[in-house]
Amino acid sequence: MTSLFISKSTLSLLTGTGLLSLTFSALADPVPNALSLNPPESNTNDGWFANVDKTQEEQPHWMTPLVTVTPRLEEEYRYDEIIQNKAGGTTLTNNGGGKGLELIPSEHVEVIIGQPGYMSNQTPKTTTSGWTDESLLMKYRFLSANEEHGNYIVTGFMGVTLPTGSTAFTQNYTVTTPTLAVGKGWGTRDQGVNIQSTYSKSFPSGNQNILGEPTVWNTSFQGHFSNYFWPEIETSLTRWQGGIFSGKDQLIVTYGIIFGRIPLEGRTRLILGAGYQTTNMSGFSTFGNGWVTSARLAF
Repeated sequence: MTSLFISKSTLSLLTGTGLLSLTFSALADPVPNALSLNPPESNTNDGWFANVDKTQEEQPHWMTPLVTVTPRLEEEYRYDEIIQNKAGGTTLTNNGGGKGLELIPSEHVEVIIGQPGYMSNQTPKTTTSGWTDESLLMKYRFLSANEEHGNYIVTGFMGVTLPTGSTAFTQNYTVTTPTLAVGKGWGTRDQGVNIQSTYSKSFPSGNQNILGEPTVWNTSFQGHFSNYFWPEIETSLTRWQGGIFSGKDQLIVTYGIIFGRIPLEGRTRLILGAGYQTTNMSGFSTFGNGWVTSARLAF
């Protein structure tokens, strides 16, 4: 999912901890085979993690891309860093990336409690810093099949951004974003390729003459080989309707690689990723190029 941050001087397109300690305190069951790419087995026939295992076994086992929000249901903590280089020597940094804690409370449902990013907009003369708005997302998985039974998934999202951020980076209004997400894979759990795609439209509760109603189409083309390597190319096409960028289109291309899922202790697995972003293919762009890095603890 892509978030829009509005400041007094710029509008930047971006793709989003006591909570972490609570996560680790719950990870007690060992994984029978730590090097297996299959989902960890549960030691009980019921309970939270048994439900998580069942849910994830019913869907493909692809990796969550760097930018595109996966249609898969995940349980993890995620922290991203986003750096964008803009014209005139301006650099925009988002520490946290608006991601956060992802949980699977029931078989077809995931909720994401976003961690607001800490933004820094640095120009040759000044630096402005502050928090972005809080974001929440719910996924509902309609259809899915794992690699042995079709290798596909269809999921709906409902996201909301709340105006809780600092003055320079808040949108000042609640923004609701419904999304349709689909994916199809070819291959096995150990190696193969997949396409994951989302199509969303954002509706701000006010200030449409500035924010508009952007439509975003994200697509990830991802491979998998040698157990832990997931190279990818992602595209993100935004079309603004209304607002200060009305009628303009922006295409972001991200070239990335993700390493994971690397066993740590018990159920916990480490995922690391990095990607280079460019908007050179666009006739219009809100930035020139940038970097995305991602660190995740899946459980």
